[in-house]
Amino acid sequence: MADKLRTMQNLEAMQARYVGTGHADTTKYDWTSNIVRDSYASYIGHPPMLSYMAVGLGESKEKVRGQMIEKMVRGAGNPPETQE
Repeated sequence: MADKLRTMQNLEAMQARYVGTGHADTTKYDWTSNIVRDSYASYIGHPPMLSYMAVGLGESKEKVRGQMIEKMVRGAGNPPETQE
């Protein structure tokens, strides 16, 4: 019982510290948006990866960087419609 309580406390602490880890109320859309944003942030934050992608796309690094920033803002597209 103590191990389960300790595990739950550790999970709650991690979720409070790192937004992208999600929680019980995280929707599929929110989870996907976090993954998309984290991925683009990682690509932009690693210049060799950004250069590699720019060469593959045949574009300048700055143009690819700008496109990725725009995609970060959009996240995973439009949120799903809520049923009221």
